[in-house]
Amino acid sequence: MGFSKEEKSRRIWRVLKTVFFLITLAISFLVFSAPVFLVLADALLPSALLSASLSPSYLSLQSLSSHFDNYDFRSSLIDIPLISIIRSAVIIVVYSFCDGPKLSRGPYLGITMICSISSLVFVSIKASFVFSSRIPKEGTYVTATETALFISSLALAIAHMIVAYRTSCRERRKLLVYKIDIEA
Repeated sequence: MGFSKEEKSRRIWRVLKTVFFLITLAISFLVFSAPVFLVLADALLPSALLSASLSPSYLSLQSLSSHFDNYDFRSSLIDIPLISIIRSAVIIVVYSFCDGPKLSRGPYLGITMICSISSLVFVSIKASFVFSSRIPKEGTYVTATETALFISSLALAIAHMIVAYRTSCRERRKLLVYKIDIEA
């Protein structure tokens, strides 16, 4: 009752085709929902990095309010996750209100660029103050998680711009394929 050699090769070929189809389907899903996944990553990653850089005793509501009360632009890192959350919220709201023609040109690309560039400028200026104020002579060093917090915020802002541009290009191509007048 064994399978012949030809039937085994057909089954293996069918399994390979199915696996290829599933991988292609998963990649397509990730590409088309990249703005949503990027917003989730942008909202969660800087917050997780900030909580990792703080000691566990600082993770209460009272300690967070004390961080806001004692806020200093040159040393406090609480504003970086807030910038990321605000940037993500604005971008996802604009993305959810846009459809095909508005995604191709218009508010999504423009507002994403404005939010990302302004947060890039803010985080870059803040990084220069934070890294210059903590010189080794004072005994305080910049930790790896603080550096990762700045790098992740900058990288996610750049990723927002790239994803918005790619989404805009994809929607423009879609409109050209279906011969829809963009100006109408």
